Amino acid sequence: QVQLMESGGGLVQPGGSLRLSCAASGFMFSINDMRWYRQAPGKQRELVAAISVNGRTDLADSVKGRFAISRDNAKNTVFLQMNSLKPEDTAVYYCNLDVFDSKLGAVYEKWGQGTQVTVSS
Repeated sequence: QVQLMESGGGLVQPGGSLRLSCAASGFMFSINDMRWYRQAPGKQRELVAAISVNGRTDLADSVKGRFAISRDNAKNTVFLQMNSLKPEDTAVYYCNLDVFDSKLGAVYEKWGQGTQVTVSS
């Protein structure tokens, strides 16, 4: 079973930056599409950014021009660079990966444990 480890959240002032990471570990697997979601208190979870196995990216309108998603396929890791952070970016951020299990010959979704991002002065 693949395990995910998220890191990089924290408290930052408005206008600041954070970089989130999500690393997958395990045996006999590969990662297809990778995504970042976020969920603010009292709100539904929303898709923030996505990156395909070929590197094609897609960003939510609310973060375009401020956030960037990237991946390191050799390390099975996805990143979310967040710049010009706003208080409304405050949320728990989750990575979500499409994992191909080569032993089972099957694809399944895997969620990270979530990391808190708080933007406040």
